[in-house]
Amino acid sequence: MAGPAASENQNFCFKEELDAFKLSLSPTKEVILEHYLAGWSGLVKFLNRLGNVFGFISKDASSKIQILRNFLNGESGSEYFTVQSMVKYELENKLVDLKKAGSHPESGCRTLLRLHRALRWLELFLERLRTSQEDGKTSAMCAESYNESLAQFHPWVVRKAAGLAFCMLPGRLAFFEVMNVGTPDQVVAMLGEALPVVTEVYQITQELYAKHDLLDIP
Repeated sequence: MAGPAASENQNFCFKEELDAFKLSLSPTKEVILEHYLAGWSGLVKFLNRLGNVFGFISKDASSKIQILRNFLNGESGSEYFTVQSMVKYELENKLVDLKKAGSHPESGCRTLLRLHRALRWLELFLERLRTSQEDGKTSAMCAESYNESLAQFHPWVVRKAAGLAFCMLPGRLAFFEVMNVGTPDQVVAMLGEALPVVTEVYQITQELYAKHDLLDIP
């Protein structure tokens, strides 16, 4: 009889988790927050299945997801239906600390920005996993992706710890097995379909934040 861990892994399918990002895009290309957070929850599940290596990312992401879910379930929840409506609402009501830390350290805009930055790292890393050779070094792929994205926002101590953690990453096939999608070829095909959607969600958010000068919220 399979134990709880085996059963849990059978119930996890990375394709289904990434499909939430597809659902997050409205017909008018707005980003529906509920589905965005569901997609991120799937990414956290994936990271946690790889052990403690990504704990510094997944724990922080989980807390950010909960903060945004609290906004969605709060009295102003309708204002947080999309990322676009959230930005409009918080800016109009001066609920964002734009220049320095102040009375809104957990604003929706600031909280989502942290997830947004981490999403870029994962997008880059998963794309490298998709296109790499069987014997490609996941530690190098992860470090390169991190240095191109999240590293610039982390202090030296965190960057150093991340670099050491990446050295302990399993091989490419171990990542594919955790995804629970099928053969390596099936995983590569799945990522080829899913990642462009993640990229589009990232770009829409990036352009929105750039338009409103929100990319450097302290």
